Amino acid sequence: MNAPRNKRVGIAMGALLLLGIGVGAGVVIAPRLDGAANENAEEGGEREILYWYDPMVPNERYPGPGKSSMNMDTIPKYADEGATNAAPGVRIDPALTHNLGVRYATARRGDLEGDLSATAAVDYNERDIAVVQSRADGFVQRVYNRAPGDVIAAGSPLVDLLIPSWGGAQTEYLAVRRTGNTALIEAARQRLVLLGMSESLIASVERSGRARTTITVSTPTGGVIKTLGVRAGMSVTQGMTLAEINGLATVWVNAAIPETLASQPRVGQSVEVALAAFPGERFTGRLTALLPELVGDSRTVTGRIELANRGGRLRPGMFGRINFGGGSTSALLVPTEAVIRTGERDIVMLALPEGRYQPAEVRIGREAGGQTEILAGLRDGERVVASGQFLIDSEASLSGVTARPIGGTSGPARAPASPTAGRPATAAQTAPSMVAPAPRGRSGQ
Repeated sequence: MNAPRNKRVGIAMGALLLLGIGVGAGVVIAPRLDGAANENAEEGGEREILYWYDPMVPNERYPGPGKSSMNMDTIPKYADEGATNAAPGVRIDPALTHNLGVRYATARRGDLEGDLSATAAVDYNERDIAVVQSRADGFVQRVYNRAPGDVIAAGSPLVDLLIPSWGGAQTEYLAVRRTGNTALIEAARQRLVLLGMSESLIASVERSGRARTTITVSTPTGGVIKTLGVRAGMSVTQGMTLAEINGLATVWVNAAIPETLASQPRVGQSVEVALAAFPGERFTGRLTALLPELVGDSRTVTGRIELANRGGRLRPGMFGRINFGGGSTSALLVPTEAVIRTGERDIVMLALPEGRYQPAEVRIGREAGGQTEILAGLRDGERVVASGQFLIDSEASLSGVTARPIGGTSGPARAPASPTAGRPATAAQTAPSMVAPAPRGRSGQ
């Protein structure tokens, strides 16, 4: 009875010994999840090796076994692999994709809403600015208790200036008036105008018959004092800016329009503005300009909307949103989350029959309501991966799967499988592969 038992123990010890030798030699036997294990290869036959490559960087090829530029062991590429795996893409076990929570969507033609919404902020109308300057050298006697930020009406006094040089010119003009010589009177009056005196000041001198050396400078327009550069007791020179007044009759609403949607709005079109300060109320304005400069930090184009500010309710700094009206257009649509943006190109992951997946390069258009317009690269009815496509794309890159180019078919393509192909491996690429590599032949051991 001990003979059969000893025989079984011997067989078990022999299997353990063989397993230990295999592990010690660094050989790992792992079945492929896609079932493509080159079943057509003849047992014990030599397989032709085309080249050696690193699955992390499949674009790099090596003449023989060894270490790659990523310090990884290279594996052989066999000549018969194309015949056993002629279908495009990479195959992943459906049970695995189910565990990953992969979701799918179908490219369908639909209506893409034309309305464009963007954030906006109220600002001063920079075209409605009045600059008040001194027309002669003088001294500040009074500033009427003004300060930057004060809202004043048109004609309100800003500052009293003492201008000694004007006194002598006015006295000479009054003396010439008493001569009755019309030509001399006109010449003397013209001199006062050239010195910078206003018509109202000259008329006041003519009525009173006395020279005026203290002049009250008033604001030519109503609005808010943006800058006030004088104080009582200081001296001023000719051409010196005393104050800047910004009108409030109209305001600008600067909208941050995303770069991808900057081609939609048109100058002159009507715009609806909703401000947080006035919930439920809508203001209608007109798009007067699309600024030529792109805001680099936010990648937006500034749209300038002009609004009437009745009663001064709209205050610079208020925040809101704008809505450009527009009808919907028919387009081929996929969920926005299905598009992989690399900066160089845009990719979607096609869901092919028999659990296979292939990257496809696409050209995208507008976005609205969570949908993205596909201009080229997809056909109506094709299925794409809407969730989990980044993991599948990484797997396709590791497996050397090529992407379908724009205008191509579902057959083999020449474009790189992934934007990461041929580049240093990332964290996503160094994750364990969902598809095990094909077993090596005897020539690769």
